[in-house]
Amino acid sequence: MQATRTSPPGNRGAIDALGQRFAPAGADARIASLVPSLTETLFDLGLGAQVVARTGFCIHPAEAVRAIPKVGGTKDVNLARLRALAPSHVLVNVDENTRETVAALRSFVPHVVVTHPQVPADNLALLQFLGELFGSVPEVNARARVLAAALRVQLTDLAAQFWPARRVLYLIWREPWMTVARDTYIARTLACVGWSTLPEVAGGDGMATPGAARYPVFDWDAPWLREVDLVLLSTEPYRFQPRHMDAVRDLLAVRGLRPEARLIDGEWCSWYGSRAARSLPRLAALAASVNTA
Repeated sequence: MQATRTSPPGNRGAIDALGQRFAPAGADARIASLVPSLTETLFDLGLGAQVVARTGFCIHPAEAVRAIPKVGGTKDVNLARLRALAPSHVLVNVDENTRETVAALRSFVPHVVVTHPQVPADNLALLQFLGELFGSVPEVNARARVLAAALRVQLTDLAAQFWPARRVLYLIWREPWMTVARDTYIARTLACVGWSTLPEVAGGDGMATPGAARYPVFDWDAPWLREVDLVLLSTEPYRFQPRHMDAVRDLLAVRGLRPEARLIDGEWCSWYGSRAARSLPRLAALAASVNTA
């Protein structure tokens, strides 16, 4: 399923990931974002003045978001505080927010906008969607087109290069240790540089599948670990540090396994929207350094 779908020519409005059609929002729209990468994207589109609420994980752009009220986390939203801020639009995401939160929002928010990019290329449609939805604000559509053009260049460049295949364990949490399914946005971003995640499992589209299937817990005695030749420790959602690389190496070494281990900025693989065009070159540089090591 594509992340967002825009309306056919001649129709007014834009269609989100659930097929909901939205009329273009006016310049008086009050926007709450419960998704960090979408908060950043709103500012990059020139909509910062209309953002009235964010989560505590919405940290970019750092200086600008400090003035925006926080309403809890992505999965533990303070609904009472959000209601008091009277948003006309709330942006949510299938992977990052819960169904229960979305259901509660519908009782007091006029427009709950659902996003679900699943591959980096889906950001092209996402940017177009946001440009259409909030295009009543001057320059928003133009900025969306510029951001999309920059992303298109990066995707084309990556596709034109040869990337040696690597089998990757991408760590997002410890105790319990967790990784990503192959059909997550993270795994599909890694695939842009030839990195295939293990275990070779699919987690579903996120709408009908519990998060545990998309971000599975694993055991260090799992037989598929013998196929891993690169371990990536992400800086989010768990804040892996250099000391954790030694712990991971030890866990593997006692089992006779010695794949390479690297830290990776989690924002490169999990943040979408306007961030994608800036992150893909950084991921490519990391891949090049691993391939030449």
